[in-house]
Amino acid sequence: MSVDLIKTGETVAHLRKQKNLTQLQLAERLNISFQAISKWERGESLPDTALLVDLADILETSVDYILTAGKKAVAFSGKITVEEMRRGLLAFKEFGDLTGKENVLYRCAVDGINSGMNTDIEKCFEDDYVFEAFLAEAVIQNIKAGKYVDLTDVKKNFSHPHFCSVVTDFASKYGIK
Repeated sequence: MSVDLIKTGETVAHLRKQKNLTQLQLAERLNISFQAISKWERGESLPDTALLVDLADILETSVDYILTAGKKAVAFSGKITVEEMRRGLLAFKEFGDLTGKENVLYRCAVDGINSGMNTDIEKCFEDDYVFEAFLAEAVIQNIKAGKYVDLTDVKKNFSHPHFCSVVTDFASKYGIK
C-alpha cells in the first residue's frame, strides 16, 4: 500500500481542526515549525517517522489512520466464525453449570466481565436478544484484534437484524466487504 500525500495531508488537517488546534499550536506541541505542518497538510511532504507516534497521540488517532487517510490498514491474523464465538459464550455458561455458579473461578470471571463491560453476562444466557448483543461484541473484539469474519457468515448467524447490522457496519470500517 502506498501513502497518498494529499489524502494524508487532508487527514492531518481535518484531525487538527477537530481538535481546534492551529498549525502553530500543533507545531509547538511537536517542537517543529508551523511550516512543516503546512507542508504536510498541502501534501508536499510526510511527517518524519520520529514524529508520527506523537502526532497520532495529539490528534487522538493511530499512525495507520493518518498514513492511510482514514482507511484501516489491517493485516488479518486469522479468521473467526460467528458459530465459534457462539460456542465460546455457551462454553462459558457450561463452565458455570459444571463448576457451580458460586465457584470462585466462575465468579471472578463473571465479575471481571461485568465490571469491564458494565453489564451482567449471566443475563445473556436467559435472553436471546441480550445473548446476541454479547455475541456481536465478541465478534467485534476479534475484528479489532485482527481477525477476519466473512459477512455472509454474519448475515446467516445473527437472528436479530440490529446486531447483524452492527457487526457488518463495524467490519466494513476494517476493510471487510
